[in-house]
Amino acid sequence: MSRDIWNPWHGCRKYSEGCDNCYMFYQDQERGKCGSDIYKVKTNFNLPLKKDRQGNFKIESGARIRVCMTSDFFLEEADPWRDEVWDMIRIRADVHFWLLTKRAERMEGCLPWDWLDGWENVSINVTAENQKRADERIPILLHLPAKHKGVMVAPFIGKVDLEQYLAGGQIEHVIADGENYEGARPLHYEWVRLLYEQCKKYEVPFSFFGTGNIFVKDGKSYHICKAYQRVQALRSGLQYPTRSKDIPIQKRCSACPYQDVCNGCRWCGTCRIY
Repeated sequence: MSRDIWNPWHGCRKYSEGCDNCYMFYQDQERGKCGSDIYKVKTNFNLPLKKDRQGNFKIESGARIRVCMTSDFFLEEADPWRDEVWDMIRIRADVHFWLLTKRAERMEGCLPWDWLDGWENVSINVTAENQKRADERIPILLHLPAKHKGVMVAPFIGKVDLEQYLAGGQIEHVIADGENYEGARPLHYEWVRLLYEQCKKYEVPFSFFGTGNIFVKDGKSYHICKAYQRVQALRSGLQYPTRSKDIPIQKRCSACPYQDVCNGCRWCGTCRIY
């Protein structure tokens, strides 16, 4: 298990159009499971507090941890477990926890009792897959007391204009990523370019993380396997601040049908989406 991700619970309910082709539901289906089965995990629920044989935390001080990447941190069904998670985040003040949600309207009511104006080690982020959801969720985020706030435009399925939200200086980071797996909707270069220009204008870091399976530029559609999506995103030059365009291609999987997560290789010929 990658230690940059902590999933204290698994499973979710589809909530908006960005959930239509959710990668978690796809991956669970590939394993013969149902993504709508929501449960508290057993082995790694207390991952931030786990120690090695020498008594050191397995998650080192200064680490950045993404939380609930196979669910939603503010999911209603997780209400009985969330206080325990807040307790662990409180204890590990030396680790930065990155929270993401589509359920912006639930955020304020689910904060811990001693939240006040936010915790320095927590970043709260909302998903804005299109303009409709950006206009619904980002104003709630901006009203929320929090030290760190961000927006994730993923899956990027429609043009999004963030200028009015970036101008106030509260948004610290914007991430954009395309859609993958069956039913993936196209991502247009012009949409990404707009966000890049807006973030550059207001000096907000912008990460174009991946193109998704279908990337449209100059009227042409390109089908890009997952192994190359990060590479192409970097080569586009749409990163602020500018980053190196040199990134290794993901390695081929050695036994594709038995992998928990498809890494996007196309050489073995067994992946249905290519």
